[in-house]
Amino acid sequence: MTVSVAVSRGLLVDACNTLLQPSRFKDYGPNGLQVEGKDQILHLVSGVTASRALIEAAIEAKADAIFVHHGLFWRGQDGVVTGWMKQRLSLLLAHDINLLAYHLPLDAHPEFGNNAQLGQRLGLTVQGTFGDQDLGLWGELPQGQAFASVEVLAHSLAQVLERHPLVVPGHGRPIRRIAWCTGGAQGFFQAAIAAGVDAFITGEISEPQAHLARETGVAFFACGHHATERYGAPAVAAHVAAQLGVTHQFIDIDNPA
Repeated sequence: MTVSVAVSRGLLVDACNTLLQPSRFKDYGPNGLQVEGKDQILHLVSGVTASRALIEAAIEAKADAIFVHHGLFWRGQDGVVTGWMKQRLSLLLAHDINLLAYHLPLDAHPEFGNNAQLGQRLGLTVQGTFGDQDLGLWGELPQGQAFASVEVLAHSLAQVLERHPLVVPGHGRPIRRIAWCTGGAQGFFQAAIAAGVDAFITGEISEPQAHLARETGVAFFACGHHATERYGAPAVAAHVAAQLGVTHQFIDIDNPA
C-alpha cells in the first residue's frame, strides 16, 4: 500500500456528491454517507454491496471508509436493527468505518457509472438514453461492424463479465444497435425495444421479457446483477481517491445473482 495523505470525512463526501450529484435522482434509499465513522480518511475500500463479507474484508484491509453501490438502507425496510443489520452495523461502528453508498447516481454517471463502464468494456459508443430517469443507454458498434449472431455477442459478454449470460435470442438477426442498463433493469426492456435496438443487455430477467423477446425479435441478455455492476464503484472510488490523495482498494465479493 502506498503512503497517502489523510483527508477529512467531509471532504470525501463532498467529492463524491460533487461527482455523482445525488440530488438529481429519485431513488430507493439514501445516497451519500449512510454510516458515520472516523473523521480522517487514509484508505478507501470500494465494493458492490455493503455485505458483512465486504465489511469484514475492509476491516482486514484497514479501511477508514467503504464506498458501495448497494448500501444498507432501502425504502420499505421495517427500520429495526436486528439480525444481519445489527451484525453489519456493529462491525462498522466498532471499527469506526464510514460507509458511503450511491445507487442510481452511480448507475448514471456518464464516465464512471455502471452503465458507462459496461459500455466501454463492450466497445459501444453511446448515442442516446432511454427508460426511467434516462438511466438506460443505447449505442451502436462502429460503422460496418456487427455481432454476426446472438451467440457471438453472448460469447463476448461471457469473456468480459466472466459469466455466461441467460439469452432469449429473439429472431436471431445480426446485432449492431444495442441497449443496456446494468442490474435489475429488466423492466426497461419495452423502452429499449421502442428505441429500435437489436438487443438489450441487463442483469436480470423476469417472466414477461422472454415473451417480448420472442414476439418482437429483440434479443435479451440477462448477465447477472452483480456481474454487470462490478465496475462503477471502483471507477468512482479510484477517481476520488486519486483526486484527494488517499489510497484505494477494490474488493470483489462474489455473488451468483
